[in-house]
Amino acid sequence: MLIVYMSVVGNTRKFVHKLEQPLLEITTENCFTEVDEPYLMVVPTYDIYTTDIMNDFIETGENQSYCRGVIGGGNWNFGKDLFCYTAQDIALDYDVPLLHCFEFMGSKNDVKKVKEIVEAIENTNSIQSTH
Repeated sequence: MLIVYMSVVGNTRKFVHKLEQPLLEITTENCFTEVDEPYLMVVPTYDIYTTDIMNDFIETGENQSYCRGVIGGGNWNFGKDLFCYTAQDIALDYDVPLLHCFEFMGSKNDVKKVKEIVEAIENTNSIQSTH
């Protein structure tokens, strides 16, 4: 499954590379790229001005219809209310499930959990496509 992500300081990039899935890093130069396959979005937690390129991406073409969920990275030092709020906002704004949150570049358990999520979604999609 395609993983669409952005990374500001590199923690999210380090995390998604551990997933061993196809990756598309969103930057200001490619935020209007269109995709034609299911994907998961992985976003760090920053102010809207920093992460707005992810909104540009999801609103481009039919991209929203391919989004299967969002995963957030964050820092518990900013408190419970601010932990992964960018992913929470995207889930709410675009009516996609918030599938997981991790701190910094994620632990081995976070990687395992997200790999399980990817596998479950891929299995569900393949089952649905055979009916």
